[in-house]
Amino acid sequence: MKFQEQFQLQIKKSSGAIKVDGMLDEKDWAEAGEAHDFFMKWPNDEGRPKRKTFVKVTYDNQFIYFGIKAMDTSYYVAQTLKRDQGFFDSDAVSIALDPVNQRTNGFVFSITPYNVQSEDLVTAGSGSEDLNFSWDNKWYSATSRHETYWMAEIAIPFSTLRYKEGNFRWGMNILRTDIKNNEYSTWTDMPLNFAFADFGYSGALNWDHPPPTPGTNISIIPYTTGSLENNKDLGTGVKAKFNGGFDAKVALTSSLNLDLTVNPDFSQIEVDKQVTNLTRFNIFFPERRTFFLENDDLFSSYGIPPIRPFYSRRIGLDKEGNMLPILAGARVSGNISNKTRVGFMNMQTRATEETVAQNYTAFSFNQQVQKRSILKGYFLNRQGIEDRNNKIKDPMDQYGRNAGMEYNFISQSGKWNAWTGHHQSYKSTIKTPENYSNVGGGYFSKKLNFIADAGRITDNYYADMGFVNRVDNYDALLDTSIRKGFYLLYNETSYTFFPKKGLLNQLKVRLENFLVYNLDGGLNERSHDLEFQFFFKNTSNMIFHIHDNVNNLLFNTSFTEGKPIPPGRYVAPTLGWTYNTDSRKKLYFSTDLESGQFFNGRILRYEISATLRVQPWGNFSMTLQQANLTFPEPYGSNKLFLVAPRIEINFSNNLFWTTFLQYNNQRNNFNINSRLQWRYKPMSDLFLVYSDNYFTDPFMKNKNRAIVFKMNYWLNL
Repeated sequence: MKFQEQFQLQIKKSSGAIKVDGMLDEKDWAEAGEAHDFFMKWPNDEGRPKRKTFVKVTYDNQFIYFGIKAMDTSYYVAQTLKRDQGFFDSDAVSIALDPVNQRTNGFVFSITPYNVQSEDLVTAGSGSEDLNFSWDNKWYSATSRHETYWMAEIAIPFSTLRYKEGNFRWGMNILRTDIKNNEYSTWTDMPLNFAFADFGYSGALNWDHPPPTPGTNISIIPYTTGSLENNKDLGTGVKAKFNGGFDAKVALTSSLNLDLTVNPDFSQIEVDKQVTNLTRFNIFFPERRTFFLENDDLFSSYGIPPIRPFYSRRIGLDKEGNMLPILAGARVSGNISNKTRVGFMNMQTRATEETVAQNYTAFSFNQQVQKRSILKGYFLNRQGIEDRNNKIKDPMDQYGRNAGMEYNFISQSGKWNAWTGHHQSYKSTIKTPENYSNVGGGYFSKKLNFIADAGRITDNYYADMGFVNRVDNYDALLDTSIRKGFYLLYNETSYTFFPKKGLLNQLKVRLENFLVYNLDGGLNERSHDLEFQFFFKNTSNMIFHIHDNVNNLLFNTSFTEGKPIPPGRYVAPTLGWTYNTDSRKKLYFSTDLESGQFFNGRILRYEISATLRVQPWGNFSMTLQQANLTFPEPYGSNKLFLVAPRIEINFSNNLFWTTFLQYNNQRNNFNINSRLQWRYKPMSDLFLVYSDNYFTDPFMKNKNRAIVFKMNYWLNL
């Protein structure tokens, strides 16, 4: 742990009480250990940042405290006042903690000058792009703003953290985002090509005494809801509904957590951001339901992005995508030793008129081996449960089981990665187990990055609790789906230049190759993408790309109301251009343009987005997407159109109103979703949500609408 020998911070217990008011005027702060003299992290890892940052640390029997002083102007870039939003585009300071100090997992706590909090779990191999701040827990903070600096005081309860008792050294790093100067700096001298939360480059937080025992950590979060719903599409009329349930968090040990949910309700979750789908396959949407997000990497990190054996959004849905009511669920996750993490989940749904009840079980373990590498395995089971009123009609629906193991190698420096895995699926009507396997590796340095992966999936590999792309092929002429396994080859190489002078911070050249072969060895599809990425000093960026696609289409495919495109070989080169203006400005734009061949026709696709930020209380944005598809007769043409305005008003750090509209003629849907959220106490919320859905053809014919009230309360026992 070279970095921990070079970067160390001593923490000693406070002698008096610390008042979290953002002023740092207690005597203990004057005597506390301090991290300073930060190093540049972005846009280059050379030299020191323009503005200094000072972070002090102390503790008492209940909290670990951080005192922050960030030199600045009296103007700050603040994207929002909403918790867990816009962190990387706002002025902020973040603390990354690794209490187990095994350089794999930990926590991130972030604060802006306007006291906007963000927190997340960090897992092995994750980067900054993987931080979605979906994990929530209680901690306390206050800030104060001055003419030449801003200050923050943070108090994190020991009961919020997961750590082994008696550990005198924690891993720690600190990130300062100075958006006005387009600079990111860290306490340790990290290489540019690693995320600041990569604990392989953390410093050491050395305790004068063992950290206090966390003590009892039990939280109960009951909720109640009421709604009025009118589903005109189904002709059910106006219905009033009332409901209630609860979530619970129980610390089984200082590093192992039990989560419970009874009759969960996710009515307050924001609707998915719709996209125009120009592929022949389903789109992967991220999980938004809070119960599934803590330690979700234990289950969701298997496989590669097109093929994930576990995909939590399949829980609570039937195979047609219809919602199934979840009765209850339980999840145990965390560390059972310094090097071993485990996860166990069980969810039970209620039977409906069309579907039997379902039980979902998932088990996973991660074992750290060598310095930073991980051996991991899982078992998944979806089980249909018959009763006297509901019988399983299709034998394939009786159960779906998956098991697999993976080995992920990470060198001590983090520059070399390698991975391999094998996965099996089991179905009642398929006599032999079907499988998916892959192997890959990569090299990641400041300038040169390379990644390669090869995989094979058989025709009848099913993942009832997962996401598997490309196996199901829809034939538009026969109106049926055919399963076809394939070989997958992927590689990506990029090289980054760092100009010493001029307007550019970075110039990156990137080449991506994607090849798919049928199991008999014939070419299915190949694509090649060459990109030139320009990152300017004023935070704007521009991308030119040349894309070449060759598709040996096996099945009739339709993108219009005309005759389906027949099987055959199609060569489709395209050119594209993307430009994003200076995101620090109150008004900024994003444009994306692509033109060229599309199967046996042509495509002209563009997307324009504009955002007006009225700092810090308002964000107003508009996104317009259009794809014009033109094919020779008799294959027709189509104009896919999506417009999505969004209004976000932050009345304070605790009261937010968001309205999201989406008009999408590809999905024949116009959606209105308006949500008012009042955080009346820490982690306790009141929501009022209005949703309305219309057809786009016939235009503005109402499908359904609802207004929902939800209130929850976070109670610590």
